[in-house]
Amino acid sequence: MAWNEPGNKGKDPWGNKNSNDKGPPDLDEVFRNLSKRFGGGKGGSGGSSSPSFNPMSLIVVLVIGLIIWGGSGFYTIKEAERGVTLRFGQHSGEVGPGLHWKATFIDEVFPVNIKAVRSIPASGSMLTADENLVKVELDVQYRVDDAYSYLFSAVDANESLSEATDSALRYVIGHNTMDDILTTGRDAIRRDTWAELERILEPYKLGLSIQDVNFLPARPPEEVKDAFDDAISAQEDEQRFIREAEAYAREIEPKARGQVERMAQQASAYKQREVLEAQGKVARFEKLLPEYQMAPEVTRKRLYLNAMQEVMADTNKVLIDTKNNGNLMYLPLDKMMGNQAKTMPAEPVVETHVNTPSNNSLTSSMPVDGRQTRESRSRQGRD
Repeated sequence: MAWNEPGNKGKDPWGNKNSNDKGPPDLDEVFRNLSKRFGGGKGGSGGSSSPSFNPMSLIVVLVIGLIIWGGSGFYTIKEAERGVTLRFGQHSGEVGPGLHWKATFIDEVFPVNIKAVRSIPASGSMLTADENLVKVELDVQYRVDDAYSYLFSAVDANESLSEATDSALRYVIGHNTMDDILTTGRDAIRRDTWAELERILEPYKLGLSIQDVNFLPARPPEEVKDAFDDAISAQEDEQRFIREAEAYAREIEPKARGQVERMAQQASAYKQREVLEAQGKVARFEKLLPEYQMAPEVTRKRLYLNAMQEVMADTNKVLIDTKNNGNLMYLPLDKMMGNQAKTMPAEPVVETHVNTPSNNSLTSSMPVDGRQTRESRSRQGRD
């Protein structure tokens, strides 16, 4: 039931005492009530009053609002952050770490961490240069260098970096074969992807610097995984054998060089020794020639005796010359020669007697097989 319908005993929402009065509300009465709440006074003719505001109350309200506005402008920038300040939407500078103040509703500050190293992964199945499919994974580590460029050069710098990374990775994978991607060419792919990513990001000025690019181990399709595992194992064995061969070469080469040097020194020493001996023999014969010319017979005999002394020095056979009888003189040479007789046992000999024209008996020791020793032949020739 409406408030102005007959029979309604409710109060008039406009403040009329007579609820049965169907006239419009009195606007003057409404403003009068509002002025009383804010501290009004009576005045005017006919007992009417006009609203009036207290200036002191307005000042108090303004002071309180100013305090609240000033207190809301304090903010703190952390040690690893830099604050980008915008004044009415325009870039007005950057602030460093510490406590700062900004004009609320006038300035805006956006803190950016410029020391933290962030990472963005990239992965997917990509086509190689030899038309094979390989699944690769990449992790890019970067840091913010320019806070303002990072915030406002692109809608989302992180998303732009992610798309650029995916593009660079697909470009590099598409220009390499699958064997290089899975085995020995991974470091080259990592460096090429890094260079390509920096080339793509340069015109966008995102305020980012790439710190590192980690190329994770790639995987072949599951259908041929076993065959590629065998190929990788064979290549690893090849590298291991190469390293073992290089180690062996490093071990043997110094020994061979030392042996070559030693043989060269020995040959040089032998050459010098032979040359000196030959020179000594020549000098000896040059000194011997005048002696031979003065006394040939004596010189020949002395030479013969010296030669026989050298020949007989290393033999264990003895020649005995008897003049008037054929008695055999026995000498215990084995005991006299000591250790030489033990290591070099004498051959069985047969004693023979040879009559010379001067009726002298020459006894010589000959081997069992009948061959004469060079001592007996030399003596017979002299006689």
